[in-house]
Amino acid sequence: MTRKELAAYLKEHRVPGKLYSLKGGHKNRICLEEEKDGFSVYFGSRKEKVGALHFANEADACLGMRNEIDKAMGGLYGLRFSC
Repeated sequence: MTRKELAAYLKEHRVPGKLYSLKGGHKNRICLEEEKDGFSVYFGSRKEKVGALHFANEADACLGMRNEIDKAMGGLYGLRFSC
């Protein structure tokens, strides 16, 4: 899965855009950010990366982000993805 495919998946499942950022570095959102040695998925809180998860490649990072958004949607709205 690439970032483009992840964006289409999130749009298809009507995930609010204010919940995530695929470019990283955004306050109060779940972020996917490319780094020198891989990718990170984290919650952006002011200038901190809370709960950062590191992945070696984009495909694993996108799946990790999808799982984190699934958890957030379950906690906030009581909704879970079916696929």
